[in-house]
Amino acid sequence: MRARAVAVAALILLASVYVRFVAAAVGDVARTPLEGLPLEIAGWRGESLPPLDDATARVLGADEYLNRRYVRPDGAAVDLFVAYYRSQQHGDAIHSPRNCLPGAGWEPVSQSETTLRAGGEPVSVNRYVIRKGLDRRVVFYWYQGRGRVVSNEYANKGWLVIDAMRTGRTDGGLVRAITPASEAGERSAVALLEAALAPLEKSLP
Repeated sequence: MRARAVAVAALILLASVYVRFVAAAVGDVARTPLEGLPLEIAGWRGESLPPLDDATARVLGADEYLNRRYVRPDGAAVDLFVAYYRSQQHGDAIHSPRNCLPGAGWEPVSQSETTLRAGGEPVSVNRYVIRKGLDRRVVFYWYQGRGRVVSNEYANKGWLVIDAMRTGRTDGGLVRAITPASEAGERSAVALLEAALAPLEKSLP
C-alpha cells in the first residue's frame, strides 16, 4: 500500500511538472462551445440554472462551463454540469466532485462505478451517493476529452501526461449529473446521459 501511495504521488508530481513546464503549446482545438449542447435530448428539455458565484467560479478555474437542468414530461429531472479547460496546468486543473461536494455540505454515502452505453460501446463512469439531512442524491461523473472517457482521476492524470507528450494537448473536461436517489431517478439519469454522450463529444473532443 505504501509503495502504491508513493507511485501515485510521483505520478501526480510528474503530471504537474511536465504539464507546467514541458508540454508543447497548441492552439485551440476545433470544438463546439458547451452552450451548443442541444436543449432537446431524447425527449428531455434543458433549462439554464443560475451561474456559479464569482468565488466558486474562481476555484473551478474552467475556461467554460455549462449548468443546466434537463426535465422530462413525466417530471424526471437531472442537473447536468460540464466544465471545459483549454489547458490543464498546475493550479488550473479539473477538480474531483468527491472533493467539491463535501465542501458544499453533502455527506458521502457510497461510491462505485457503473456503465453507460455510448453507441453500443460500454463506458465506465463514477456513481456517487450523497446526502444532506434527509435529502439523498445520486451523482454520476467522469472526465472526458482528447478522445476518451475516463472514470478514475489518477488514470486521467496519467493520460494527461501521455497526451501532452504525444500531441501537446492538455485540454479536457468534467461531466457531472445529479438526480434524486431512487431507482426510477437513476434509470432516467442513465437514459439522458447515454443520449448526451454523442453530442458531448463535439464540445469535449
